[in-house]
Amino acid sequence: MPNIKSAKKRVRVIAAKTAQNKAFKSALKTEIKKADAAVETNAADKEQAVRVAIKKIDQAAAKGILKKNTASRKKSSLARKLNASA
Repeated sequence: MPNIKSAKKRVRVIAAKTAQNKAFKSALKTEIKKADAAVETNAADKEQAVRVAIKKIDQAAAKGILKKNTASRKKSSLARKLNASA
């Protein structure tokens, strides 16, 4: 445990940011699963679900939660699944 005031603050700030990133990642995974399920079941709103998931992936990449190539890979995978189901 840190003794210096600024180090204590860094611990608190990092804990808060970690919680935010974890929540965002969880929401991102949920959206990706929803999009996958919509494509698998050939739902009427599958294109909308994929669009929402891709937007979330882009937001995560912009915030630095996902690396650029990881985001690109996930988006490509969703697009491939969508095009294959069409």
